[in-house]
Amino acid sequence: MRASYHKELEAISQALIEMANLVGSAMSRATSALLEAELQQAESVISSSTRVEDMQRDLEEKAIAVLACQQPVATDLRIVVTSLRMSTDLERCGVLAQHVANVARRRFPVPAIPQDLRRTILEMGQLAQRLMAKAVEVLISRDVEAALQMERDDDRMDELHRTIFHHLMDERWHHGVETAVDVTLVGRYYERFADHAVSIARRVVYLATGEHADDLPIDPSA
Repeated sequence: MRASYHKELEAISQALIEMANLVGSAMSRATSALLEAELQQAESVISSSTRVEDMQRDLEEKAIAVLACQQPVATDLRIVVTSLRMSTDLERCGVLAQHVANVARRRFPVPAIPQDLRRTILEMGQLAQRLMAKAVEVLISRDVEAALQMERDDDRMDELHRTIFHHLMDERWHHGVETAVDVTLVGRYYERFADHAVSIARRVVYLATGEHADDLPIDPSA
């Protein structure tokens, strides 16, 4: 019975890792579609979004079954409840990648991002993917220090998001209202994707320590 119980908990953890890898890959492909006007890439992201949704529902069913049948306590209860919350973060990341791909598809065959913002958007896409890859690492390792570091890594995404608005407010902006709307939305999608990756890391802190990240002592050397 206990072996089966731990196998069920492990299946939940593995499902989270697979979901995180899927949404990280989806955002990478969506960024490529956005910058290079690659319709096939955009379509692949949009069509694969249902897989993430299906995985989230399956994880919820597994978690509810564990709660109902095994009645976990202490650490195991934290694993189940926190996994449910992480799966919601990951499902939202899949939706955000789909939104980026939708912008690329809507503007095809023209690239949705003007030349003077390509570098900024490329860095945002790469950073989003790296943050999700780090989220996978901390999910596996339960490394509290690495999880807390992600919040500092996310500062760069906030800087890039502000850069977009500086471009949009510049009097030299000449790409029109529709492009401005697309760029604004895309910037927000990347920012939110990063926020969800950080949220996952913060939940790992809770899993590992039983304390919320904000309640941990601040290291003055950090």
